[in-house]
Amino acid sequence: MKISVAAGDVRGSSAFDDLVGQVREAADAGLARAWISQATGWDAVTAIAVAGAATPGIALGTAVVPVPQRHPLVLAAQALTAQAATGGRFTLGIGAGIGMMVSGAFGLPVDRPVARMREYLTALRPLLDGEQVEHRGRWITAVGAVAVPATPAPPVLLAALGPRMVRLAGEAADGAITWMAGPGNLGEHVVPQLVTAAARAGRTAPQVVAGLPVCVTDHPDDARARVADRFGLAGQVPEYRAVLDREGAAGPADVALVGDEEAVTRALARFRDAGATEFMAAPFGTPAERARTTALLAHLG
Repeated sequence: MKISVAAGDVRGSSAFDDLVGQVREAADAGLARAWISQATGWDAVTAIAVAGAATPGIALGTAVVPVPQRHPLVLAAQALTAQAATGGRFTLGIGAGIGMMVSGAFGLPVDRPVARMREYLTALRPLLDGEQVEHRGRWITAVGAVAVPATPAPPVLLAALGPRMVRLAGEAADGAITWMAGPGNLGEHVVPQLVTAAARAGRTAPQVVAGLPVCVTDHPDDARARVADRFGLAGQVPEYRAVLDREGAAGPADVALVGDEEAVTRALARFRDAGATEFMAAPFGTPAERARTTALLAHLG
C-alpha cells in the first residue's frame, strides 16, 4: 500500500506558498503522491498544476473536484493542462459533490447523482483521450474536443462511498477515492464491490485510495477532540453520515488515525489488509504533531 498526503484546504486555510510547501514536503519525504481537494478556497486543478510544476518527482492528484458545476469540456481542458504542466504525473479525482453545497451554493439539482455521474463520465473520458465528442444526453450536452497536443489522458478516480457509486467507479473509472471510510467499511463493502464491478466490465484492477485525518501524538484523547471540532460537519451531512454509520462510528474522530507511532502504524496496516492500494493521510494537529506525522508517513512510505 502506497502512502500519500492531502495538502491544501483539508489541512486548514493557508497561503499559496504554504500549499506549495506542503507538496514539496511530501516530495522530500519520498511519499507516493500529493493530493489537493476542491473546497471553498484554492482551485484544486490549478493549484496542483502550479505546485506540481514547481515540485518534480512526485505523483499528484485532485481528491476531489465536484463536477456538477464544471462542464466536461471545461474540466477536460483543465485536467489536460495540469497533466501537461506536471509532465504526466496527474490523476483526476472527481465526485458528485456534497448535496447541500451543490444545491445551496450553486442552485444545481442533486437528484440521481449516480446516473448523472455515469453520463458525465460518458462525455469526459473521450474528451480526455482527445476525441471529438457529440453527446446530447438527459442532463449534459457536450459537443467538441479538447486540443492539448502530446498529452496523455490522466487516470480518473471517482469519489465513492455508497454501493451504486462504488460500482460505477469500478465500471467506468480507474478506481475509487474514499474519505471518512474506515477499514471495516472499506474491506466489507467498498473493495469487494469495486473489484467485482471492474472485473465484470473487463477493466484492470482498480485503484483504492482511502483518505482520513492522521495525527501522531502522545495525547490521543485531546487530538480526537480537536478532530471532532475540525471535521464535525462531515458527521452531519448525509453522504458521510451513511459511511460513518456503516463503520459504527459516531463521528470523524472515531475513524481518524490518532495515537503514537505504534498505534498509527497498526491502524494503517488495517487499511492495507482491507484492500486499499493507497492511503491518503491528511496530517492534523499542532505543528509539532504534523511534523511527527509526516516523519512516520515518510518512514512507512
